[in-house]
Amino acid sequence: MNINFEKIELKEGKKIYFASDFHLGAPAGAASAKREKQIVAWLSSIQSDMQALFLVGDVFDFWFEYSYTIPKGYARFQGKLAELADAGVQIYFFPGNHDMWMFDYFSTEFGAKIYRKPLELHCNNSRFFINHGDGIGPGDYFYKLLKILFESKVFQFIFTLFPTNFCYWIAQNWSKKSRISNLKFEEKFLGDNEWLWQFAKNTESLKHFDYYIFGHRHLVLNLPVGINSRYINLGEWFSGTGNFTVFDGKTLEMKTFIFKN
Repeated sequence: MNINFEKIELKEGKKIYFASDFHLGAPAGAASAKREKQIVAWLSSIQSDMQALFLVGDVFDFWFEYSYTIPKGYARFQGKLAELADAGVQIYFFPGNHDMWMFDYFSTEFGAKIYRKPLELHCNNSRFFINHGDGIGPGDYFYKLLKILFESKVFQFIFTLFPTNFCYWIAQNWSKKSRISNLKFEEKFLGDNEWLWQFAKNTESLKHFDYYIFGHRHLVLNLPVGINSRYINLGEWFSGTGNFTVFDGKTLEMKTFIFKN
């Protein structure tokens, strides 16, 4: 498996924050707008001690970048990212199965680092394995084949040849059905059959990481991997909860942001 590498030395009093599965844009209208305000409020509340922000996939329920066009909306969220970037916060994006068509917009506008492959992060004395979680681990062969197709440059080029409104209509309907399916079938804890937990155990037998951090499953999970390692699933924001994880250089904590609108 191809894997990226990054090293962060936390400054005194600074922290790293992790979150995933905002699914902005679903459902359209007031629910998504309220969630966007919740996310912006959370980012404002942690801004003073944030050194790095890891957005671990499915930030958007659908995203596609044309050369001169991006999905409309999300202005408050993007404005907050710009503010964080201008303040020196390094932003990391891991495209998920809903926003895999993220190209260079966020790196150009906000200096974000975009990782499509897993990342090995060394921070102070801890090692992290970070990925959205779609398409890795045992099983799910149909999606793995589908992901290869969607990541194909040829397929992406063909997609751009159709009228923009038509493409967004097709993609949003596909995304909506996929999201509903995920919410219906993926929220139940599968015990020893949790494939990302299995993947972490298999990886740990080959190389040690202190923390395996994933999104995708829409569950808040903190499970042992071997003796000195943990499998962390970040949970979701779609149901109104504000699940996130923070690392201060020594301790990793899973928390919830309470939004008072």
